[in-house]
Amino acid sequence: MAESKKTKSSSSKSSSSSSSRSSGSKWGLNKISFYTIGAVAILYLISLILSACNVSSTAVVALQNIGTAIMVCIVAFLAWKYVRSKPTVWKVLYFVLLLVILAGIVVPLVMM
Repeated sequence: MAESKKTKSSSSKSSSSSSSRSSGSKWGLNKISFYTIGAVAILYLISLILSACNVSSTAVVALQNIGTAIMVCIVAFLAWKYVRSKPTVWKVLYFVLLLVILAGIVVPLVMM
């Protein structure tokens, strides 16, 4: 009985210490996501202020597109890490979805 208590307490200590190590990692997924959202929010805020001041609409659209491109690149990278170990069908689906997203960004810009 006492031996099982020692085992439980030592296993809980090791799991808590391993979780504290992972939360203090240098660049985890959560930290990257947070800073990306912050940077893109700043870009969108600048474009909002510029559009309110009636500054050239091309500058506003350019800032919004930069923010969108940053988010698409990071999400595409993380999605590739997920799909990389999957069967070929998943990889083909990944590239088809990526092409649809890129077309959805580029075609409206060309039609302006």
